[in-house]
Amino acid sequence: MSGLNPGDSFPSDVVFSYIPWAEESKEIQACGIPINYNASKEWADKKVVLFALPGAFTPVCSARHVPEYAEKLPELKAKGVDVVAVLAYNDAYVMSAWGKANNVTGDDFLFLSDPEARFSKSIGWADEEGRTGRYAIIIDHGKVTYAKREPAKNHLEFSSAETILKNL
Repeated sequence: MSGLNPGDSFPSDVVFSYIPWAEESKEIQACGIPINYNASKEWADKKVVLFALPGAFTPVCSARHVPEYAEKLPELKAKGVDVVAVLAYNDAYVMSAWGKANNVTGDDFLFLSDPEARFSKSIGWADEEGRTGRYAIIIDHGKVTYAKREPAKNHLEFSSAETILKNL
């Protein structure tokens, strides 16, 4: 498969790993327990923005990509988005810590792990190192309405929060 396209159904078997945000483990040193997150099921009746990137705590991802989505979360919610999710190949512990490092709380903005970049590879959007590529997908009640991959690792245009807002 070479990516997803508008009009496609979101795959029915997508499961990620994550650690749900909890008040009692809000400190970055606290570890929760990773659980499976059945994205196909959870997102079937929701409007979702999924953006993916090469890795947690990396330069473009930490300096621009995640902070922009955190800043624009109210605008995304105002356009009917139920869930914003960031996806990387890092394990659930790293993704959870990254969310805490970015002061993201609650379940409106999920930090999901794509172990071994399985999902990204399944749609042909892993990077040259076999990690999660940089891309964004808008899913509206199980249907893809927007899906674009960045042409290079440090390119940030098609998957930026600003671009997504224009495409909602």
